[in-house]
Amino acid sequence: MNFILLQAQTILDTSIKQSTITNTNTPEIREDNFMNMLSQMGIGGNIIMVILLILSVFAIYILIERYFAIKKESQEDENFLNSIRNFVEARNIEEAKTLSKNTDSPIARMIEKGLNRIDKPMIDISAAIENQGKLEVYKMDNKIANLATISGAAPMIGFLGTVIGMIIAFQKMARETTVSPSDLAGGIYTAMITTAAGLVVGIIAFIAYNYLVNKVDKVIFQLEARTTEFLDLLHHNE
Repeated sequence: MNFILLQAQTILDTSIKQSTITNTNTPEIREDNFMNMLSQMGIGGNIIMVILLILSVFAIYILIERYFAIKKESQEDENFLNSIRNFVEARNIEEAKTLSKNTDSPIARMIEKGLNRIDKPMIDISAAIENQGKLEVYKMDNKIANLATISGAAPMIGFLGTVIGMIIAFQKMARETTVSPSDLAGGIYTAMITTAAGLVVGIIAFIAYNYLVNKVDKVIFQLEARTTEFLDLLHHNE
């Protein structure tokens, strides 16, 4: 019995020693961090990533800036509209002009254009309001078209990075007689990461573009409804 226990203890000690030796001789696997990955991409890949980073920052800036600008333009002042209605019904046009001039909103500027042509035929008043409305829409649409450009250009730039990565990989294969996976890592990194980054930036810009266009369309509908009310008011008080 003691002999069996002694043999078991010997086997256990041997296993522990072998395990210790194995752990000591096994090299630590170090995962490449982001900076190492960028360094393997080469100059071409890094240039592509910098361009995509700039485009992403620009797209986010446009989204935030246009969101608050459109939100401000879409706000309605019921007191202003009621005051204009009261002034027109009382035929106090000068007070209505002054109020419109001192109010900073698209509908106020459009109504002011109409009031300035109050002595003209209704078709001229409508044309003046429509022209001012086009100017207001242009102000809201400002920069939004850039998002459409980014949404199309970013994936193309990412695909350019893919081509650059493949060129790097094939160049290494042509120069070396024996090629290991680590030799091709830089080209593969460039190909995959730039493609993914380009698609991400393009998707963000595409969603932002459609979101802002939808908000502008709602403001346009709102302006059309208010100007129609104003023209009806002028028609009934001729």
